[in-house]
Amino acid sequence: MNIASSPLHLMNLLGSVANVKTFARSLTSSLMQEKTFCPQHYDVDPNTGCFPPEPLPQLPRPFSFWENALAEVQGVLYLGNDESDEALDKREAGENWRAQVRSWPVIETTVLHENIRYLQKAHMVLAFIMHFYVHSTPPTEDNSPIHIPRAICVPLVAVSQALGTAPVLTFADTVLWNWTFINPELPLSADNIRYVTLLSGTDAERAFYEVSGIVELKGVEMLQIIESFMLLPNTTDYASVAKISRDLSQLKKIVEELTDIFLSIRDAVDPKAFHWQCRPWWSGAPAPSSSQPEWIFEGVPKSATVDVSGPSAGQSTVMHALDVFLDIDHRLTQKRQPAPSESNKKADTGFMERMRRYMPRLHREYLARIGDVPQSVREVANATPTLREPYNAAVAALKRLRDVHIRIVTLYVVTMSHSAPPTDIKRKIQEEGIARGTGGNEASSLLKAGRDATTRAMLKD
Repeated sequence: MNIASSPLHLMNLLGSVANVKTFARSLTSSLMQEKTFCPQHYDVDPNTGCFPPEPLPQLPRPFSFWENALAEVQGVLYLGNDESDEALDKREAGENWRAQVRSWPVIETTVLHENIRYLQKAHMVLAFIMHFYVHSTPPTEDNSPIHIPRAICVPLVAVSQALGTAPVLTFADTVLWNWTFINPELPLSADNIRYVTLLSGTDAERAFYEVSGIVELKGVEMLQIIESFMLLPNTTDYASVAKISRDLSQLKKIVEELTDIFLSIRDAVDPKAFHWQCRPWWSGAPAPSSSQPEWIFEGVPKSATVDVSGPSAGQSTVMHALDVFLDIDHRLTQKRQPAPSESNKKADTGFMERMRRYMPRLHREYLARIGDVPQSVREVANATPTLREPYNAAVAALKRLRDVHIRIVTLYVVTMSHSAPPTDIKRKIQEEGIARGTGGNEASSLLKAGRDATTRAMLKD
């Protein structure tokens, strides 16, 4: 007999509990636990955010030749179109390294799939190797395609699918996974992190990763505010409204600190070194209209290599989380004022959504989860007059951050793309026209559209 259909059995069950109220509290607690937001379920650490709390481990022995090859390549490879004396002297060594990669066996990665840290390490190592391989290959007169060996492509696509991310170098590879401790006795912090793999080998590249890492670690405080909002039992009583107000005020301060971190890049990273020595290595597969050689991924279907634009700060889960929390409408689906300009409408409104495909699947699910709330903080603030001012102040701080970001990108990307290379750089330059960000996207219009979408989130009286 079904227990639920028998009053006698049900009474016996309740009798086994100290009292009915205890049973009810136990049941309620169980149901609440199912609904509780737990960032760790999405590989988001409460103290380190999207960083793993420890450096990624070495891969198991059958995969160690990948890591060995990546370690050996530092200082050996130069950009394929680099015609400086140093680069020409190393060209034979570079071809020997690429020949070694072509001789590798294609190995099965299934044993890595049960350990997320192994998957992350494999993705990082293979993606760096792929970018080294492609961008160190000298261009041909007929601009023939670059064939990426199946020994790279097949396992890279396999681990990418397991992680739910793109089979190319991503923000996670360069910033979140590519580090070790300075002092292993201390926890991860902005002062205790050293980036390991550098494509260009330059101080500018290392400094760029360091500034990006500081942004991510500071962003952990934003994630804690978001989690706190999601765990509120309600958003209408006095205590909850007071807490939301305090948290929004604190969020404003955090965003202002992030703006200062963004600005610090001007002292840390030389614009010419960034543009001419770092950015070429980060480039992903070119668009069909590009003058650059096509990338051919051997041994995998084309459908598996759709998202291969390369790393971009637009792939930062932390910054996406801030947009989701404040309900910034990048896709222009809401009727907000002021109305989008013609330039806004022409910009790629799907850019932010597309950048999520370069995040690990768990981080995309994290963003979906923090967006899945009965009421966004914007809706709560709109319905609660005392919250409008702190909400608008937080949005205004984000708008100012985006103004600063526009100025930085103008200096490092737009201006540099119209400048001549430094005299010490001897390189065959292929014109690409419009200035694009590190993810291969038109820079100015995208950033201005993002800034204007932020402005439209402001609540009106």
